[in-house]
Amino acid sequence: MTRRVYQAVFLICIVAFTFLFVKEIKGGVTNLFPHVDKVAHFGIFFLLAIIMDKAFKLPLYSQILLLAGYGAAIEIMQDTLPYRQASLGDFIADFLGAASYFLAKALLALGKKKHHD
Repeated sequence: MTRRVYQAVFLICIVAFTFLFVKEIKGGVTNLFPHVDKVAHFGIFFLLAIIMDKAFKLPLYSQILLLAGYGAAIEIMQDTLPYRQASLGDFIADFLGAASYFLAKALLALGKKKHHD
């Protein structure tokens, strides 16, 4: 896929995930297992990191700061909604999801470099 396609996918994901983060959730998936919301936050931000990395030529620190800022903004926004609440744990899961992608990417690159040397 081209960088422009990844940019469009990133925009669609941001809109869709923001909608999901503000949506009122009743029962159902929240009762699958303890802390399912943390796993969801981790996965969403891991996916956003992948797409952002392919969509934009930004330094690593910029990508992490932008994703962390989005995670913080989501928690602040949720705190203003009567049926949602802010959670430091969710923010940490967001950050760890994004950071895990970049760590995995760096480790894979290091492994490839050692394999070729």
